[in-house]
Amino acid sequence: MNYNSQTDSTALDFEYQELEEEFVKLLESSNLDRVVSENPERIENFKAEIKLSLCDAFKSDEGSPQAHLFLQRILYRINRLKLFWYDGLENYVNEDSAFLFSLRMEIENAWQDWEEGNTVEQKSGDLITVLGDRVEEDLQPEPSTDGLFIRNRISKSGYQRLLAITSLDGLVEASQLSRMLGGVGNEVQTMLTRILWEEYGSGKFSRKHSTHFAAMLEKFNMDSKPEAYFELAPWEVLANINHSFFLSERKKNFLRYVGGLLYTEVSVPAAFQNIKMAGERLKMGDKGISYWELHIREDIRHGQWMLDDVAFPLVEKYSEQGWDMVMGYDQQKFISARATSAIVESIRQFENF
Repeated sequence: MNYNSQTDSTALDFEYQELEEEFVKLLESSNLDRVVSENPERIENFKAEIKLSLCDAFKSDEGSPQAHLFLQRILYRINRLKLFWYDGLENYVNEDSAFLFSLRMEIENAWQDWEEGNTVEQKSGDLITVLGDRVEEDLQPEPSTDGLFIRNRISKSGYQRLLAITSLDGLVEASQLSRMLGGVGNEVQTMLTRILWEEYGSGKFSRKHSTHFAAMLEKFNMDSKPEAYFELAPWEVLANINHSFFLSERKKNFLRYVGGLLYTEVSVPAAFQNIKMAGERLKMGDKGISYWELHIREDIRHGQWMLDDVAFPLVEKYSEQGWDMVMGYDQQKFISARATSAIVESIRQFENF
């Protein structure tokens, strides 16, 4: 089975594909900003196409899926430069490019304005109670249609496609959290570091969560190199990853990031339970579900830590701005559900449901 075969929802049309190829060539330039200054006509044409794609993506509630996919792929290629991939050092020559910074800001500003329209902001009630109620609701939610499809209907090939798509995040898991840990020491910082420490296997590579994900891929003779299945990722999955970059790279969004991480840690056990049950139904063996089992076990604890030892203390310190955590929580819930639905739709297309 060819897991790199694309469906219509994850394949760029010809014009966007040409634009992406042009951007990759720019990205690989030895001195991008000099290329930009010496080729104004070439860059102006590219920037004009970016503006058109922004209009197509964000002019309505849904926008053009192709424009969304193109923009999220461009944004991902810029964002990934914030992480080190243990590859050639020359690949990072443009990480501080003024052109890339400007392009990222242009895309993110339009995209984030559009995303905010998908979430109703709440700033009333007791903040502690509001956060606690959300956590209680999402610890053991009613099974969603997408969750039940994964649990009861996907085949072995569908399960492997799910692994391929989610590997884009699973193989570099928790990396954005590392961007939030520097600064003045305090109890909140210590707890966030403790969570990262467990995600990273307490310093032992064999226990690192991403190592478990790689082991699942290898069990099925799939490629365990990071980004091996980048081409399969729907724009909604890329948006989920890019949203985490957006929040973690701006300290003014610290509280929104914490709210989003709170939702992730709280919701993962129930969500991963569906995937684990699918693996058990398909007789994938212990190695084929180890990553899901590990998260179900650890993230129940992480969710409680995030609520009691991160969110609540931050409420006390930031009584007014603390509502940003609710915004971050609700946004992440929406963006995560949208990504899951896109993965399920990709599996449906792949399996011809």
